[in-house]
Amino acid sequence: MARSDEKIGLIRARAPLRLGLAGGGTDLSPYCQLHGGAVLNVTIDRHAYAFISSRSDGRTSFAALDMGVEEVFDVEDSFSAPTSLLLHQGVYRRISKDYLGGDKPALSIQTTVDAPAGSGLGSSSALMVALVEAFRARYELPLGRYEIAHLAWEIERVDLGLAGGRQDQYAAAFGGVNFVEFLSNDRVIVNPLRLVPGALEEIESSIVICFTGQSRSSHDIIVQQTSGVVSADAGAMEAMHQLKADALEMKLAFVHGDMPRMAEVMRRSWIAKRATAKGVSNAAIDNFHALAAENGALAGKISGAGGGGFMMFFVRPEDRQKLVVALRAAGGDASAVAFTHTGSVTWKATT
Repeated sequence: MARSDEKIGLIRARAPLRLGLAGGGTDLSPYCQLHGGAVLNVTIDRHAYAFISSRSDGRTSFAALDMGVEEVFDVEDSFSAPTSLLLHQGVYRRISKDYLGGDKPALSIQTTVDAPAGSGLGSSSALMVALVEAFRARYELPLGRYEIAHLAWEIERVDLGLAGGRQDQYAAAFGGVNFVEFLSNDRVIVNPLRLVPGALEEIESSIVICFTGQSRSSHDIIVQQTSGVVSADAGAMEAMHQLKADALEMKLAFVHGDMPRMAEVMRRSWIAKRATAKGVSNAAIDNFHALAAENGALAGKISGAGGGGFMMFFVRPEDRQKLVVALRAAGGDASAVAFTHTGSVTWKATT
């Protein structure tokens, strides 16, 4: 393995981040196993990157370049050594055990992400997909997009025990606009949407995203949402069922570029999402939401589990710049966003 590693060179991979338009939360266990989950999401022009190359010193290093963190281990310690870069170690360990016969190659594994941690844009799961994609290309592993997404989910949620759902891995692996169904026995169906002419352009021109300045950990919110399903809490269950129904209605509106209907669904979904757990919203989020409404926003919601990170707003294209200016003046990092149409990709560096 070491000899072939030396000849491979530097492999680069990237996977897109996403906006969850509707249905977020219904991809959590046990809801999706019991009732079936459904989400509508679209990938955007922000990415997670992974870079893998050989090392000649018999050691393995994990680095998060955007965080300024690098950790170096003797290869024999690389599986079990304490590390702050759990995602890097988790993918390295799983690929080695399942596909490399337990071999521990001396590698440099580096990553960077186009969004802050806790953004609500699915950045950690996109990073997992980018890492898996880079290893797939490096060792020519027999993994299609469904397998890449499932493996990334399994490492993150099962091996590492990190709380969260399933939609982010599939969005990052497939890319584009997808209606994704999550069924029992870990069955997943990714349905790319076919839109009427002009629909994609209308919707893309009608979205503003805004970083609230608050990174958040989604763990506590996800635990509350999960416990609400486990205990069959009537209010939480009703909210989850509403989120699932909204995903289907948002899909029907999206394919026709029907922004007024999409805004209506988002307003309803935001009320339902807030009912799934405490902490989904807070004073800062409510203030941004109110300010956006005063400056032309038709609807808005937090991206991801909630509590911070990015917000997303629907607005008439004519009012988009006005909204961006107002949010920035209030301290938000607001901008337009562009959709992407490809999922995870790899290439070999030329230098």
